[in-house]
Amino acid sequence: MKPAPRRGRVLIVLAVLAAGVLGCGNDDGSGGNVAYPLDDTLHLNQIQVLGSHNSFHVRPQGRLGQALPIEEWQYTHIPLDQQFATQGIRQIELDIFADPQGGKYAHPLGAQRARDPFDVPALLAPGIKVLHIQDLDFQSNCWTFVECLTVVKTWSDANPLHVPIMILIEAKDDVIDIPIPGLPPLTVPIPFDDTQLDAVDAEILSVFPPEQIITPDEVRGAHATLEEAVTTDGWPTLANSRGRVVFALDNGGRIKEAYLGGHPSLAGRILFTDSPPGAPEAAFVKVNGPIGNEEYIRGLVEAGFIVRTRTDGDTHEARRGDTTQRDAAIASAAQFVSTDYPVPDPDFGTGYFVEIPGGMPARCNPVNAPPGCTAVDVENPQL
Repeated sequence: MKPAPRRGRVLIVLAVLAAGVLGCGNDDGSGGNVAYPLDDTLHLNQIQVLGSHNSFHVRPQGRLGQALPIEEWQYTHIPLDQQFATQGIRQIELDIFADPQGGKYAHPLGAQRARDPFDVPALLAPGIKVLHIQDLDFQSNCWTFVECLTVVKTWSDANPLHVPIMILIEAKDDVIDIPIPGLPPLTVPIPFDDTQLDAVDAEILSVFPPEQIITPDEVRGAHATLEEAVTTDGWPTLANSRGRVVFALDNGGRIKEAYLGGHPSLAGRILFTDSPPGAPEAAFVKVNGPIGNEEYIRGLVEAGFIVRTRTDGDTHEARRGDTTQRDAAIASAAQFVSTDYPVPDPDFGTGYFVEIPGGMPARCNPVNAPPGCTAVDVENPQL
């Protein structure tokens, strides 16, 4: 995949004047968008974009990394804004840990025991933190939720014609109670209850103004449920979506139910939830394993749902150069296709990586895009 070039200041200004900051701009007299003429008919669910899995993740460093050569952790993502600018990423994933008092994750046990220097002042402040596994796999390219979101917003504001960026959130509070020889018990996370989940929404709104977020309330509109909305009127057009973000919750079970509690069909909430067809809040569906689920995913896309799937996991496909899952994920027509390898890992020597076919950095969805749609109608890197 050819990296999308950065837009120069002059081009940004001209493009904004031509198309409007949120894609609602220049009218050529016919009501169309000069830069993106299909924006009034092309909807958010009619595209396919590349995402990164655990987009914050940096493989374990120093002596700890040498002591814990766990294959599943051996991948590193560049900073979020660089992923957007050079790798065409338009969906990211953040693992979050509640830390209302601050400092809970500032002194990782693994770093202490390995005697690795570790001093990150941002981890001392109150607020949600971003890391993979407490005490052991904690290196990140942005340490706090607010910091990560600020990086996204800064890039988005500088590139206002981008297709919406999906931010998938996994709220983590699992207790790791498996004894590890030579180590005391690992840090016990704070549970994500109603209070901590409200804090997730609050931290999002501390960075993004409401108008820059595509929310469940906006998508639902006057419909009784989200499911009714997405299977009838559908998702917003790109004319109403460019330069914006949409959030989704990766979790199921207790955390999802707590997030839904008191918010029927996600009324008043920021994140969409991974919910199956038939649920009133159903709009976003996570199907991590595309192999054997291609027709199921295509059926969801045809029905109006947005789907996220994965092309690889735990470094296995990249180490073997196995493209089976990658090809199934792309062919499924899931709108968000997530990988750990937007570029090859030279350590593996297999050349494995993932790109959206013909994407620039995105493409028209092969299942439901309107006739005549081309990749430059979705996002043209020259604008």
